[in-house]
Amino acid sequence: MQRRKLGSSNLEVSALGLGCMRMTYHVDVMPDKQEMIGFLHAAVGRGITFFDTAPVYGPFTNEELVGEALAPFRGQVVIGTKFGHDIGPNGENRGLSSRPEHIKQSAEASLKRLGVEAIDLYYQHRYDPNVPIEDVAGAVKELIEEGKVRHFGLSEADANTIRRAHAVQPVTAVQSEYSLWWRTVEVDVLPTCEELGIGFVPYSPLGRGYLTGKMDETTTFDKADIRNKLPRYTPEARKANRGVIDLLSQIAEQKGATPAQVALAWLLAQKPWIVPIPGSRKLERLDENIGALDVEFVPGDLQKVEDAISKITVQGDRYPQELRPATGR
Repeated sequence: MQRRKLGSSNLEVSALGLGCMRMTYHVDVMPDKQEMIGFLHAAVGRGITFFDTAPVYGPFTNEELVGEALAPFRGQVVIGTKFGHDIGPNGENRGLSSRPEHIKQSAEASLKRLGVEAIDLYYQHRYDPNVPIEDVAGAVKELIEEGKVRHFGLSEADANTIRRAHAVQPVTAVQSEYSLWWRTVEVDVLPTCEELGIGFVPYSPLGRGYLTGKMDETTTFDKADIRNKLPRYTPEARKANRGVIDLLSQIAEQKGATPAQVALAWLLAQKPWIVPIPGSRKLERLDENIGALDVEFVPGDLQKVEDAISKITVQGDRYPQELRPATGR
């Protein structure tokens, strides 16, 4: 397994991580817990050392699952989790809260659920417009000084927010959606990360499954699946966006790969400090994703992709208005 460092930090992880959200969240029927533990063990056996979770995925059950499954591998793996949602006593999400006292309470709870002495990478899950980012960074700085957190991260933050946070407590990684069909981070977030020595962790690097080529306008989702709410995944949008899949399929045929492997290899080729975290629950999909590390992109390939994708207009917004994350100001 190839390894990468997240920016100029000393945090070294496998070149591909694993997003664990759908092991307990946005599904109608929960996967069998023991099967998921076995799957996580298999991921470690294949060299994956970077795992992504959050309290809101469940809520709480995802951290508990990841913590239990990875307990035998303490010191060998890196777990990233998050703070910033106010989750009520009955598991209801009461909105955003990054008040310093809430961050510290959340950290203590995550430490217990994960069964660790320190959180490897602690992201603000979403920007909270009611709390200055300097206060957020300051709270995490104190947790780092206390030995309860090792690295600070931000999710879906804009360039200005990243700079302001980094000035208080160095940011190790920024996590945001990034893929061949969602590239807004290229405008100023990725340049800011490069300038400041911050790693970048793309979530949904396979477009929530669309870029695998295994989804079309007839595909149905679980009732709890968030894709039911996203404009980009309406049957009409899925049909209209087949040009993206056709492009990936053409490149895949040339390289003896699959569309999913091409999509991941394209991301990996952008910067050496980018570490995608595709989600998976099946070994065959995990193995397919890992195979992306063997797909080589040379500069000429990247330019050809750039030329081809520039002629395609992706249909459908990423989120409806009510679900759009605030990225900062």
